[in-house]
Amino acid sequence: MEMASVSSNPRTVEEIFKDFSGRRHGIIRALTYDVDEFYTLCDPEKENLCLYGHPNETWEVTLPAEEVPPELPEPALGINFARDGMNRKDWLSLVAVHSDSWLLSVAFYLGARFNSNERKRLFTMINDLPTVFEVVTERKHVKNKSGSDSGNKSKISTKRTSDGQIKANSKPVEEGYGEEEEDEHSETLCGSCAGNYNADEFWIGCDICERWFHGKCVKITPAKAENIKQYKCPSCSVKKGSPFGSNLLETADTVKFMGVLPFETVYMNTHAAERCM
Repeated sequence: MEMASVSSNPRTVEEIFKDFSGRRHGIIRALTYDVDEFYTLCDPEKENLCLYGHPNETWEVTLPAEEVPPELPEPALGINFARDGMNRKDWLSLVAVHSDSWLLSVAFYLGARFNSNERKRLFTMINDLPTVFEVVTERKHVKNKSGSDSGNKSKISTKRTSDGQIKANSKPVEEGYGEEEEDEHSETLCGSCAGNYNADEFWIGCDICERWFHGKCVKITPAKAENIKQYKCPSCSVKKGSPFGSNLLETADTVKFMGVLPFETVYMNTHAAERCM
């Protein structure tokens, strides 16, 4: 079958990337410019159908290859059966996701004999392109230099100016915007729950210990943060007012909040404090 053939037996990274790009272009055309024709061809009354992208930037909806094993990995089988049982946009998105998976499988099948550096270079070239899913759903393709998947999210965090005022930041992260800030917080952990930094959650930093916390963990909302001139986390608030130094957590509320000491330790520390008074 033509759709299963390899274009001129690509052997180099550049040749395989060109093969990938041609197949990708054909599939994108099917799911965007030619979407009405594609939708009609995917008749649920027909047998198992597949969407193929060709290296020459064309596409085809047809039955899977008959030979076993096939010359190339096969795309998702039976995409037509789900057509009428789903919202049209959702169905096209599903086909797009399966197509992305197929394109990668073909590219790395062709590059199976590459060394690690060649595979990495091939993936980098592919990763610089928007996925079929991103194109079909019109989702912005964001290149993140740190290699983490930040997506197109709304970043909510608090920053402090030199005069101690809290500044809330809730701007959408566009391409190239805020990458430096993402890198700065990529390894930040919440001082309470030890959860990783998440750009779409509200965070607040302690001005005493300089640790960062989820707003929900310390029960601080963005609205409350606007009225705080200098924020002290629960731990620092207790330590500063304690006559017993920084080794004791004096209140059960703080221990419950921080989740760091068992009840017996709190009980012993509390009674030790009472004997000293």
